[in-house]
Amino acid sequence: MADQQALDEVVDFTSGLIRIDTTNRGGGDCRERPAAEYAAERLSGAGLDPLLLERTAGRTNVVARIEGTDPSADALLVHGHLDVVPAEAADWSVHPFSGEVRDGVVWGRGAVDMKNMDAMILAVVRSWARQGVRPRRDLVIAFTADEEASAEDGSGFLADRHPELFEGCTEGVSESGGFTFHDGTGRQLYPIAAGERGTGWVRLTARGRAGHGSKVNEENAVTRLAAAVTRIGEHEWPLRLTPTVRAALTSLAALYGVDADLDDVQPLLEKLGPAAQLVESTVRNSANPTMLDAGYKVNVIPGEAVAYVDGRFLAGGEEEFRTTLDRLTGPDVSWEFAHREVALQAPVDSPTFARMRDAVREFAPEGEVVPYCMSGGTDAKQFSRLGITGYGFAPLRLPEGLDYQALFHGVDERVPVDALHFGVRVLDRFLRTA
Repeated sequence: MADQQALDEVVDFTSGLIRIDTTNRGGGDCRERPAAEYAAERLSGAGLDPLLLERTAGRTNVVARIEGTDPSADALLVHGHLDVVPAEAADWSVHPFSGEVRDGVVWGRGAVDMKNMDAMILAVVRSWARQGVRPRRDLVIAFTADEEASAEDGSGFLADRHPELFEGCTEGVSESGGFTFHDGTGRQLYPIAAGERGTGWVRLTARGRAGHGSKVNEENAVTRLAAAVTRIGEHEWPLRLTPTVRAALTSLAALYGVDADLDDVQPLLEKLGPAAQLVESTVRNSANPTMLDAGYKVNVIPGEAVAYVDGRFLAGGEEEFRTTLDRLTGPDVSWEFAHREVALQAPVDSPTFARMRDAVREFAPEGEVVPYCMSGGTDAKQFSRLGITGYGFAPLRLPEGLDYQALFHGVDERVPVDALHFGVRVLDRFLRTA
């Protein structure tokens, strides 16, 4: 069992990591090294020998291994990223990099994405060192850079350049699972992630004939781009159910006592009420236009216009995504992947999933554990290159009214102290026997 010092440290470490500004603005504009050194120092204090690894100066990753008691068992990767998305201080109730602890809540950018999990890992490992605990399996602990952009300086670099550090790892756990989802009826769900949609960030380029803004121009690049963007934004993607999403819908239908007609999903989603939020973004591919860039003067028609689209595709759905983009962009607009990563699936009937479920149930017996697929992506995509099956498991028991999903990349990101204590206890229970 995690000791009292671990409960104190998880709060202190979450706050301390938040105070280290690791804002990732993309394009290499980030410096994770201070946070990496913070984590490495605390791992060293637990008797480990962490490695600090960089592809680019200042973009630092930390890797350490804990030897397990069963040398025949496969190793488990436990990973979290150190970078965070930008935050506008003027929009927040507290400064986003204050790490302030107020009224039993830790505030700041990274409180849920995902310096809280980083702090949980550190607190558990240090608790084990004090108690003389060793896990059953070897554990590889990794804190990564650059997850909030391309991961080229983080997990991608580690997987490509340092695969030997992950020798024996067959499974991994990281963010976005094991949290409380309140359905509004008093039922508490604890979704554990067993899949991710693939990432397809797309650059659209329209070319036309540059000219004076007062002249008729039937080859206007801006018009061509706007038409393509509108077609993409209004497209209704067909329903496609992966095994993970099927398992999620089947579990939820059983909990709510409704017919799990997977051939007619829309009525099923409506019957699930608020719980449908756990699956509705993962029953189809998606493509959301997010950025536009065209022109330099109001009376000049530019010869080129550019847009970006955040595309996501299901496991087995990439070919449909590509052919649909070909059709929607049309003959006057070209497209290419600005960033692409694979979709993932993990078995929900594995011993590891069962151990995560049991750990949650021990400390939240009132909760119902269900599998789900993440609509977005994590570093598990890059680590999958090494044959590592990824799960999302960063446990938190949250009060009703705190919208966990909205806090990701949102204003006033925060996490209750009690939720961190729960997370340490559950993670400790799981990792001891995983």
